[in-house]
Amino acid sequence: MGAWKLACIFRNVLPPEAFEEVGYHLHGSLSQRIIPVSDRFCLKKILPHWLHYSRALSGAEAINALRPFYFAVHPDFFGQHPREREINENSLKRLSVYLENLQKPGFKSLKPTQLTFYIREKTAQHSSEGQEPSSTSGFRAVRFTLHTSDLLSTVLYILNSCSLSAEHIQSLNTNVHSQPLKETTGMPGRPIKWHRSYYSFTGFKDPDEDLEQVSRVETTLMSWLGSNGKSAVKKLKNSLPLRKELDRLKSELSELLQLSDIRWQRGWGVAHRCSQLHSLSRLAQQSLEPLQNAKGCTIVFTDRSGMSALGHVMLGTMDVHHHWTRLFESLPNYFDLQRRMSVLEDQISSLLGGIQVVYIEELQPEFTIDEYYSLLNVFYNQLLKSRVPSHPQGLSGLQMILSSDRYEPTLHELGHFNIPALSDPAGLQSFMRAKARQARENMTRREELKVIENELIQASTKKFSLEKLYKEPSISSRQMVDCCKRLLGQSLPYLHGMRLCVSHFYSVMQDGDLCIPWDWKKGEATK
Repeated sequence: MGAWKLACIFRNVLPPEAFEEVGYHLHGSLSQRIIPVSDRFCLKKILPHWLHYSRALSGAEAINALRPFYFAVHPDFFGQHPREREINENSLKRLSVYLENLQKPGFKSLKPTQLTFYIREKTAQHSSEGQEPSSTSGFRAVRFTLHTSDLLSTVLYILNSCSLSAEHIQSLNTNVHSQPLKETTGMPGRPIKWHRSYYSFTGFKDPDEDLEQVSRVETTLMSWLGSNGKSAVKKLKNSLPLRKELDRLKSELSELLQLSDIRWQRGWGVAHRCSQLHSLSRLAQQSLEPLQNAKGCTIVFTDRSGMSALGHVMLGTMDVHHHWTRLFESLPNYFDLQRRMSVLEDQISSLLGGIQVVYIEELQPEFTIDEYYSLLNVFYNQLLKSRVPSHPQGLSGLQMILSSDRYEPTLHELGHFNIPALSDPAGLQSFMRAKARQARENMTRREELKVIENELIQASTKKFSLEKLYKEPSISSRQMVDCCKRLLGQSLPYLHGMRLCVSHFYSVMQDGDLCIPWDWKKGEATK
């Protein structure tokens, strides 16, 4: 391939000074011919060897190229860490939207998108820019801002930001109609920097300027709603027919199977949820009798089938009807295990002075009832072996949750004790007795805060005529109260008829739900 053709291909990849470095000068704009001044150098000296015959990635190829990244951040690997799991889920949603927009024909430019991921790794590594050191839990936080304009550069940027190899992209990106150049030297040690005069002359948008603006200007609630309100209204309007279909299916199935509720563990879109209910409805038409075992239960669509620690029937969305049928047929056995689990919890309570053993879904890992029963059994045997003296009803009215980690017992701000299953029983009792008064005070504040939270949610929903106001599980009552109090002091006509979710970031979801951070900023954006 001639140098002129290479220059045309990479005119949007390399800055003007790159052409000068390899022996060419630009005359006028890039639309004019590049005049060679020396044959001593060639473009291959400053490009990775596989990029010389690269082509645009397809959407499927981009997903395939990101497989190492998805494997490192997949929420299913963070079952023991609910907060990190939720952050990864939310960031993956926003990344998916970004990748989809890149593939839309005729898109001009995307706003810089800031993302945070927790990366799994086997051993601690040295942190690089934008990364935090590995925690004792085996993961590290990575923060980066996407400001790329094509799938290939986006994939490379993500992999590089997460310190993941990009060598496998060569095989995905080879153009079979082009001949590779000879072995090359690879990228220079310095990052390629475009000169500002280039953007001034050509009128192209400077991505670095967008990044600088993001760092200088803090997004405010009013400015964000003004920029995104119309698109949210359009998405919400388009989702209304499916939302009605979802409500109909949920109501019919709940009545047919006499269910307590139907829920979803993930933030799946309305179309995805309808598809799952249609699947369950077809199963009910084909084989109703096994499904009637779920009478009075809550069905939760999630990643795996079974029964949760709370007694909910879990339907794995990747499982086929045969797996679901077997689960419904085995529910009587699960109910028996549920009764034995309750007895075990009562026995633990009796040994620990009347404290109640609870499972808090928002704060604990996802346990199946089998896993949770095993955890309770380990803890119960620890107590029996220690033969510590019991203190009848000394801790009555208090609560504890059981965890599988090996850390020290702690008292949560919500008033419950967080107890590792392998705790030393003698030291555990001393700790809980010493903290009992503070635990009762925390529980009282929790109940008071919950009442205030509900009142503020109702007041905010009424004032702004919201379709729904809700929060993500990782948002505490204290954060929700603070958010609603400040919302009530604003005039926000953009929210009329909308669905508002209080979260940790700004986002418009695929079905029109508006996500705002609980600590949103008011007023005009300031530099």
